[in-house]
Amino acid sequence: MKTKMAITTLVAALALAGCSMMDSMGEKMSGGGGQHVTLTGANEVPPVQTGATGTGTVAVNSDKTVKVDLKVEGMNPTAAHIHMGAQGANGGVIVPLEKKGDHEFVSKEGAKLTDEQYAAYKAGNTYVNVHSEAHKGGEIRAQLKGQ
Repeated sequence: MKTKMAITTLVAALALAGCSMMDSMGEKMSGGGGQHVTLTGANEVPPVQTGATGTGTVAVNSDKTVKVDLKVEGMNPTAAHIHMGAQGANGGVIVPLEKKGDHEFVSKEGAKLTDEQYAAYKAGNTYVNVHSEAHKGGEIRAQLKGQ
């Protein structure tokens, strides 16, 4: 009886350890799930009148790797990027995104920020936006919070 109880306790402990390990691996791989973003024309600089919207996640991990998945509606997107720039200001591209299908953009495998870009991200001085033929400078945008 003691042996059966000991084996049951050991199995339960191993199962809990495995679950804990999977949780921490998932957090590490996804950057804790990333920041949910909502892109609108009102966030562009200057603001854009558009019915287009976008949603997705942007994860920047402590090793400065970047994972992005955006979906847009109401527009014909031509490009998407992460830019360095404070809210209310425009800035240069730091992470180009790849078009996946007609209305989705993802980060390239191995995308990574420099130390300067990571510091700007942590300070809330980066944003993601999506461009179109009608709005070459950007049609919809979301400021990143630097989580």
